[in-house]
Amino acid sequence: MTVPGRSISDHPLLETRRDVLRHYLGDLVYGANDGIITTFAIVAGVAGADLPGAVVIILGVANLIADGFSMGASNFLSLRSKATMERIHVGRVSEPFALRHGLATFLAFVTIGVIPLLGYILPFRGDPFVVASVMTLSAMFVVGASRSFVSGGRWWSEGAEMLAVGATAAAVAFGLGRLVAALTGYAP
Repeated sequence: MTVPGRSISDHPLLETRRDVLRHYLGDLVYGANDGIITTFAIVAGVAGADLPGAVVIILGVANLIADGFSMGASNFLSLRSKATMERIHVGRVSEPFALRHGLATFLAFVTIGVIPLLGYILPFRGDPFVVASVMTLSAMFVVGASRSFVSGGRWWSEGAEMLAVGATAAAVAFGLGRLVAALTGYAP
């Protein structure tokens, strides 16, 4: 049932690139946050277990695609569920383009989530885990700081928070990788 004089959608009019970016910024930041943290946790876990670099790439790429798809699909399904409830109870939908939001989340996840793998994929000198860590921790701060555009918080505080969460997840994964390798008797 629609309300007389109201459209079936309350979606905002997106006239400029800035409007589009602002509208999808939450999806982009959400996808980027999860992409870089989960991929770096996998890299750290594999490094902690002292497994070969090829394992980092295999698990990292599998994570990028599978977890990125899962995040995008979950965002899509969440918005579709919300739209169904709005249609039933209010007669109009606030966000009719759930697929676009899911795609934005997936693309941000994959685009930023690849950073922890670059130390293993690109021909850098030195320990690939150290290179990956420096690149990833720097990117985490930048991605975290970009959250301030959504949250209205202080950029340095948002960046530090993301850095702390990501570094903690990686430290836990590294320690667990080392522990599980020792418990299973794995020795490279």
